Amino acid sequence: MKSRYLGRDKSIHQQSRKIGVLLTNLGTPDAPTSSALRKYLREFLSDPRVVEIPRLLWLMILHGIILRVRPKKSAKLYQSIWTEQGSPLLVISEKLTKKVALKLNAERDDLLVDLAMRYGEPAIAPALDNFQQQGVDNIVVLPLYPQYAGPTTASTFDAVVNTIKRWRWIPSLHFVSGYYQHPLYIAALANSIEEHIAQHGKPDKLVLSYHGMPKYFLDSGDPYYCFCHQTTKLVADKLGLDANDYVMTFQSRFGKAEWLKPYTDATLAELAQSGDKHVAVISPAFSVDCLETLEELVHENREVFIQAGGREYHYIAALNDRDDHCQLITELVKEQLP
Repeated sequence: MKSRYLGRDKSIHQQSRKIGVLLTNLGTPDAPTSSALRKYLREFLSDPRVVEIPRLLWLMILHGIILRVRPKKSAKLYQSIWTEQGSPLLVISEKLTKKVALKLNAERDDLLVDLAMRYGEPAIAPALDNFQQQGVDNIVVLPLYPQYAGPTTASTFDAVVNTIKRWRWIPSLHFVSGYYQHPLYIAALANSIEEHIAQHGKPDKLVLSYHGMPKYFLDSGDPYYCFCHQTTKLVADKLGLDANDYVMTFQSRFGKAEWLKPYTDATLAELAQSGDKHVAVISPAFSVDCLETLEELVHENREVFIQAGGREYHYIAALNDRDDHCQLITELVKEQLP
């Protein structure tokens, strides 16, 4: 009789104990094409953590309208940021993972470090199954989302559990649900802002733009909005900013529902019209640069600001594979290790 549960090799007593470390990010299409975007968006937008509209109604909208129209539009946006190496989010995430692995493996020889995406490839399930076959009995999962949110962090937890629950031997699991106020995270953000100011001068306004979410999520108890506020306050305090020096906003709206406010694009237009002609924008919710930063913030929102009367617009890159970011991720993992 074939078991419904997946077991490891029988010679468990001969295997040395190992710890698996899995860094995860949101995901990316395999290519900047309509077909690749359709596949990616189907998986992403089918997740009930991402869209909480009644299931049958949403699937009709998704397959009847969105997947017929949006892939072509999204493909053009991805084409504008695609590199020779591939998707920036995946390429940079891989660089970050390799640097973190080098740091961790320099201190211990019992760690296996890997990268997976919640949607698309490399997927979470194969990475975890590889850990199982390598004799891992202790797993640390670190989603690269500083501020916990249901559509990102919780969705990752769902994917991890859906894989591990198929195993006969359940390993110890350490899941990092966020690090929005970790001192090394705040320091890395402050460092990147100070370096930018040293090169380009202090802006009239620093804009901290976070990924948005429907207001319904906040009203239903998602803590993301509050975590964003706390990160913003800690960064401002670290930099010694006055209340008039910065503003917190939310970007990347989708659909017609009300999302978290204030909106980044509308705020940038208002700043330009009210006399703030020089702005610098940073997006603390993104650990790695991606479509929402490299296209939306670098190009779309620059145009909004300049057309509204602004003169100087700068985007401060995500932490990516900076040394201080690598140190942060390394420490977050080490805090979970036995």
